[in-house]
Amino acid sequence: MVTLRLAPSFSLVRRPTTVSMQHSDLNTQRTRWRQPHVFLDTMDTTLCQSHKDSPLFPPLNQSVLAIICDDEPGTKLYPLTKRRSKSALPVSAHYRIIDFVVSNCINSDITKMYALTQFNSTSLNSHISRAYSDVKLGKDGFVEVLTTYQSAEDLSWFKGNADAVRRWLWLLEEHQVKDFLVLPGHHLYEMDYRKLIKAHRDNRADITIAMSKNDRNYDASHDFLLHTSKNQFHGLMLAPDSVHSPSAAVTTTTKYPVSNAENMGIYVIRRDILTKLLQEQLPKANDFGTEVLQGAIALGMKVHVYMFDGHWNDLRNIEAFYQVNIESITRSMSTDFHGRHPAIYTLPNYLPPTTISNAVIKESIIGDGCLLNRCKISNSVIGTRTFVGDDVVIKKSVVMGSDIYEADVSWNMTKTQRSEIPVGIGEKAHVQNAIIDKNARIGKNVKIVNKDGVQECDREASGYIISGGIVVILKNAVIPDDTIL
Repeated sequence: MVTLRLAPSFSLVRRPTTVSMQHSDLNTQRTRWRQPHVFLDTMDTTLCQSHKDSPLFPPLNQSVLAIICDDEPGTKLYPLTKRRSKSALPVSAHYRIIDFVVSNCINSDITKMYALTQFNSTSLNSHISRAYSDVKLGKDGFVEVLTTYQSAEDLSWFKGNADAVRRWLWLLEEHQVKDFLVLPGHHLYEMDYRKLIKAHRDNRADITIAMSKNDRNYDASHDFLLHTSKNQFHGLMLAPDSVHSPSAAVTTTTKYPVSNAENMGIYVIRRDILTKLLQEQLPKANDFGTEVLQGAIALGMKVHVYMFDGHWNDLRNIEAFYQVNIESITRSMSTDFHGRHPAIYTLPNYLPPTTISNAVIKESIIGDGCLLNRCKISNSVIGTRTFVGDDVVIKKSVVMGSDIYEADVSWNMTKTQRSEIPVGIGEKAHVQNAIIDKNARIGKNVKIVNKDGVQECDREASGYIISGGIVVILKNAVIPDDTIL
């Protein structure tokens, strides 16, 4: 069952608060609080080879509610996020980013899910509402969309992921679960949440934080663990250079060496603890990573750190998005886009098979419903309904495809309304190291090759930008014949 839940029509009533504290007050008042209990756990595959060896009780489909937060505007992925949220970005010609998070839940036997959407959420709301209606989630399973709203009590929009959860807490509390699993909807990874929750319950933690030790995904803008010389962790910081401590690395004596461990934005929080934190102790905290967790640690709550050593990517910018798509071709990622287990659920396309006419295709992914004429495609991802004309060359590029076939709309348009350049890639075009967003119209003999080797360039008015040397053609852009970029 998939439901789109809009704003409530009645005035919300918040529970009375006993403590009102800003994040900035934490450091000044920390001396009056108890010593925090923060400890480290690393995922030991020899102990967690199978969840069947030590089944969780109560079962996760009865005792865990997943809260998927789409709380980032995706400014570093602009213009791909100009009209869609980060979680709704297409990946590997078939999926949306949020599909991986929802699939992780389903494959971990977590069948109760709310997706809290905020920024440019129309496409994401539509995808969630349609994609999982046929997935068997059991009698009580669901995936529901909870949109941002204003009420008579609070006329403001949501101010962050913690504030979004607080505003919907009246609904979340209706579910008699043991733990809430807070997840970002815009990260790409494969995780068995059963192991995470087992570690949380085995250690009787109030809150468990999932941290990644994937050095390749290092980003100084993420949260990092702070530690003392005795490997006792006492907090999170937003960036290494924002704290006086000379080191932000995580060190451990386990067999898993850890450095620069990053907060994945994944939290397991006891139901009663979440309510207490958001409504009573930190009623003005808006963000889990920078405010709620810091406050919980300072208040002396038992916070557990779970180290995840699998592949994780938050697709933080254009280059990362491009790289993930290209790597999905070669299967060099630990997340297997093409394997059967574990399954990745998404919206069925119901499109005809791709038609290929005398094309040469090497090391590429081709989506459904494409029309590929006499062209050459190598090391590229070609999205659904893509039209490619004769003598086109596409190398190391991500083409997102089209939402429509040209014939579907041309009959309803006058000649003046129609573009002389059809949706797709025109004859003799050459595309290399580029991202072409949906419904773009690439004219004949166009060269998208970044011939001058420009690293950064903003030509949005002309239908493209360059980021990290990658040419990005905007959605619905028209690139005239004979253009050289």
